[in-house]
Amino acid sequence: MATKEKEEKSVSVVVIPLRKAYYVPRPKRANKAVKLVREYVQRHFKVDEVKISNDLNEFIWSRNREKPPRRVKVSVRIIEEEESKIAIVSLAGETPS
Repeated sequence: MATKEKEEKSVSVVVIPLRKAYYVPRPKRANKAVKLVREYVQRHFKVDEVKISNDLNEFIWSRNREKPPRRVKVSVRIIEEEESKIAIVSLAGETPS
């Protein structure tokens, strides 16, 4: 069997602004905030796929779908596999697993 090569790069901590989530109707704000996190990480880290941790997702949804946080501090780990780059995004205070 062929083994998949996984190479992990450094961990970056960034603050992602979620202000644009407040420009959409109230019931869609938390969904928009999750999309903004994905788009921000893809744009700034040039990755193919973004995986959001459960803790970050729960933090965005914690104040209901109508009032997501204005900004969120996250840590981004980039894993390079054979031909793709994957970013794992989690809350900055959390230890990456």
